This record gives sequence, C-alpha cells and structure tokens, in this order.
Amino acid sequence: MRSSRGQRATGPRMCGVRTVWDTVGDGEFFCPGCGGDRNYRHLTGRHRFTVLGLPLVPRGSAGPVVECAACHAHFPTDVLDHPTTTRFSAMLREAVHTVTLAVLAAGGTTSRTVLQAAAAVVRDAGLDDCTQEQLYTIVEVLAADAGHGGTDPAAEACGAALAIELHEVLGPLAPHLAVPGREKLLLQGARIALTDGPYSQAEREVLTAVGGALQLCPADTAKLLEAARTPS
Repeated sequence: MRSSRGQRATGPRMCGVRTVWDTVGDGEFFCPGCGGDRNYRHLTGRHRFTVLGLPLVPRGSAGPVVECAACHAHFPTDVLDHPTTTRFSAMLREAVHTVTLAVLAAGGTTSRTVLQAAAAVVRDAGLDDCTQEQLYTIVEVLAADAGHGGTDPAAEACGAALAIELHEVLGPLAPHLAVPGREKLLLQGARIALTDGPYSQAEREVLTAVGGALQLCPADTAKLLEAARTPS
C-alpha cells in the first residue's frame, strides 16, 4: 500500500478570495518593470469570497492599479506621473530651448558668435532645424510684445515673461531629471552667456533663476556658474 504521507491534495480549493478587475481607462506609460514605454490598463477591482471557485460574498474594493500590457505587473496609479520616454525627450528639448532664449534675452542678440553657440546647443538637444535667425527673431518678437524695441533692452522687455516660462517648463522636468542632468542644463546656458565675455548682471540673474527652477540650491548654482568660467 502506498503511503499518503507528504502528498498534497489536488482537488479544487473549498474557499478563497478572488479579485475581479474592471478596466476604467488605458493609455501609454513608462513601465518600471519593463523599463520602457508600454501600453497600460487602469483597473479597479472588487474582492469576492469564493466557495468551490464561485464568487459569492463581496469583500471590499481593490485598487485602483495600473497594469502593464506587456509584463502584466500591477503598479500604484502614481506611476502615471512619470513621463514616458517620448514625453521626457520632448520636455528636455523644450527646456534647452527655453533656457537658451532666456540667456539670449538677458545678454542681447547682437553677437553673431553667441547666436551661433546658442543654435548649436539647441540643435544638439534634438531641434535639428533651429537656426541663428530663428532664435534672433523669437527674442526680438518677445521684446516687441513687451513694449520695447531694439536689441539692448531685450532683457528687460521679456525677462519677466521668460522667468515665468522657465518655471513652467523646468518645474515639471526637474523631479524626473537626475542632478547631473540638471547641472548640465544650467551649464549649457552659462556657456552660451560666456561666449562673448563675462556674465552681465542680467545674465547672472537669469542663470540663477534657471538653477532655482531646476531645484538646485543657490550655493550649487553659484559654484556651477563659476566652474563654467574655467576652460575645460
């Protein structure tokens, strides 16, 4: 006779709890499990007490959760606050463009060398069709909209508007950008400002505002601005 010691029952479970999920939305997100952009389902659930596999008694709600369509893992809904790779790239390009415009507005657009350096930085960020003429025109239009003409008063003309723009563009990006990335963004602006000589007061103020919008402490911002003055 075969001993039954150590054998496990193979029949159905008598009772348990099952979760029934309902889809309430979908979209694309950055999946922490897969490490890339994936489709997702936004789920809410209900726990059911089951007997012989049949759901009988409600046992409360479950979720909401986000389910990855690829790996099927479940995540809390705050995972949707992280931008997708595509969105993050677009945010970074916009940040570089905005910082560049702010520096140009503070320092003026009379220097062809500065415009050349600025356009190169923006193109390196992924805006391949950016030209010196486009940057010059945008800064001049901003100055005209603010009620000033000419190039020299450009910093006063659009400084306030660009300060608001800096916080609107850099604020959402900063929590998702590592410290070296935030420092690089500030240094790019600093090197544009230094192309035609030492910082002007307006340029230093704008770059300090950039550091603040990027959640860099004032002391670190000051150190980075000084480091940019040292040729690498």
